[in-house]
Amino acid sequence: MSPSRPSFLFVCTGNICRSPLAEAAMRAEAERRGLRLDIDSAGTGSWHAGEAPDPRARATARRYGLDIDALSARQIEAADFERFTHILALDASHLHALRRLAPAEARAKITLLLDHLPGREGSDVDDPYFGPASGFEITWRDVSEACRHLAARTLDGP
Repeated sequence: MSPSRPSFLFVCTGNICRSPLAEAAMRAEAERRGLRLDIDSAGTGSWHAGEAPDPRARATARRYGLDIDALSARQIEAADFERFTHILALDASHLHALRRLAPAEARAKITLLLDHLPGREGSDVDDPYFGPASGFEITWRDVSEACRHLAARTLDGP
């Protein structure tokens, strides 16, 4: 990918619920704009490394015409801070962890995903993992709306 093009990494705890849905939402936004960009997701922890997204996340993505079945959870690594221009934390605990892990010379801008959604600045994307399947719909609504605004701000130009 071109170093001048924006690139996006979405980060949650285990990389099986929120961040894969955010990755899918941003991929859909890039595709809608006819762009091929570096878009990925990761977790702050390695608990689910190598696993597919949660079945409820996969079902939610399918309802919106997106397939995340082939995604595989991974933990964020030092190289990600150079690879991506934007690293987006799904909640404040991830933001704190990312700022602690970021090398001093990191090129990535680290923000909360919902900071890009007017009226939701400083808010967390709720973790649906321990709740009912309906929580994944709320997560989808939050991440897809935030990604629409993020894409408009970073991909559509001035």
